[in-house]
Amino acid sequence: MRACFHPQKGLSDMLVMLRFGVDQNELDAFLVQLRAALVVLANRPGYVEGSIGRATDQPGLVLLATRWQDVGSYRRALGNYDVKVEVVPLLSRAINEASAYEVVHTRDEHGVHEAPSSLATDAGSVRLGEAAGPGS
Repeated sequence: MRACFHPQKGLSDMLVMLRFGVDQNELDAFLVQLRAALVVLANRPGYVEGSIGRATDQPGLVLLATRWQDVGSYRRALGNYDVKVEVVPLLSRAINEASAYEVVHTRDEHGVHEAPSSLATDAGSVRLGEAAGPGS
């Protein structure tokens, strides 16, 4: 996944990494469901790319990785009716762990890219709805 910084908005990309533990007997059907979910997500504004992967040393461990233009795009996508109906029930099967990451540093064929955090400076110390804006 190639990350980028959006200087006009001052926002960094959002990576979403969801891992699933799947029984071998349901693996093929689950992969079909993930592919269908990726189609729905790909139709949302702000979607950049997505991948489905399997762990090489744990065949029942599956990854759904998506990249979004920014955290707002990802959050708005999750609020969409089609996503709520067709994707969220599947995503609820993910392993309970942190899954959304803002990209703050990338090194690729074009060089090194730095992006400031989009999180408010008080994001870790206040309740939902009370946080300040990015970097405020």
